[in-house]
Amino acid sequence: MQALYDVPAPAKLNLFLHITGRRADGYHLLQSAFVLIDWCDTLHFALRQDGQISREDLNIPLPADDLIVRAAKALQTATGCTLGAHIGIHKSIPAQAGMGGGSSDAASTLLALNQLWQLKLSRAALSRIGLPLGADVPFFLCGHPAWVEGIGEQITPLTGAHCLPPTQFVVVKPTAGLATPAIFAAPTLKRDSSPVSIETLCQSPYQFGRNDLQPVAELLCPDVKKAVDWLEAQKLHARMTGSGSAVFAQLSHTDALAVAPSNWQVKKCDNLMIHPLSSWISGI
Repeated sequence: MQALYDVPAPAKLNLFLHITGRRADGYHLLQSAFVLIDWCDTLHFALRQDGQISREDLNIPLPADDLIVRAAKALQTATGCTLGAHIGIHKSIPAQAGMGGGSSDAASTLLALNQLWQLKLSRAALSRIGLPLGADVPFFLCGHPAWVEGIGEQITPLTGAHCLPPTQFVVVKPTAGLATPAIFAAPTLKRDSSPVSIETLCQSPYQFGRNDLQPVAELLCPDVKKAVDWLEAQKLHARMTGSGSAVFAQLSHTDALAVAPSNWQVKKCDNLMIHPLSSWISGI
C-alpha cells in the first residue's frame, strides 16, 4: 500500500499582532509576523482506492469532521480525484493555544495528499483550497516565516533581506484555553493600532510590537497573565501568541527556566526557516 509516514505539521507563533481596523462586514484588519517552530503534530497517510477518507486518532480524540478530514475532502472536490486516504494523527500542539495546530494539520494534509494522489497542484492552487478552511492555512502552505496583513490573507514571505535570524523560544501553554470569538467580540479590544512596515519589524524582530488581543485575553483567562508573569519574573520578554492562551519569549540557549506549575506545558522550540514539507511542492 502506498503511504507517507511521519508527516510533520509545525506550529506557529505570532511575533506581534496589531489590529489596525475593522471592515464593514465585521472582520478585523491586522498586521502580524508569523514564524514556524519545531513543535509539531505528526500525521500518517495511507492510500485508499475506494475514495473514502478515514481518520485514526493516535492519542487524543478529535471531532469527527475536523480540519484534517475537511481538507482532504476539499481537495477531492476541487480536483475530482477519486482516490482516498486513511489518515493517522498524533496531536502534540495544544488546542486553543493560538499556535495554529488545526490549520497546520490541514495544510500538511493538503501537501501530503497532493503528493500521494500525484495531483501536482501549485502552492497557489492549494492555498485557494485551504483558505476557506481557515485564515492561517495559506500561511502554512507558503513555506516560510511571513508578514501577514488584511484579515490574514495577505502573506509576504520573510526571505532574502527580510529573513529572520535563527533563535530559540520558550512556549508556555497553561491549562485553560481561549476561544477566538470571545476575544474579537470584546468592546474593549484595541482596534486602531497604526500600520507599521516590514523594515520596522526587521530592526528588532523578536522584541518588536505587542499582541493587541492580550489585554482582553488576560481578563477572559487569568492563566494567560500568570504565564506572562512567570516568564517576566525570569527577565524574559513575554507575550501571547495569536488568539489562544499560549505565551512565549525569546530564549538564550544558556537560559535555565524556573519550575513551572505541573499542569502547564512548557517547551523550548527553535524557529524553522522553511516548512519541512516545502520540497514537496514547486511553483507559486
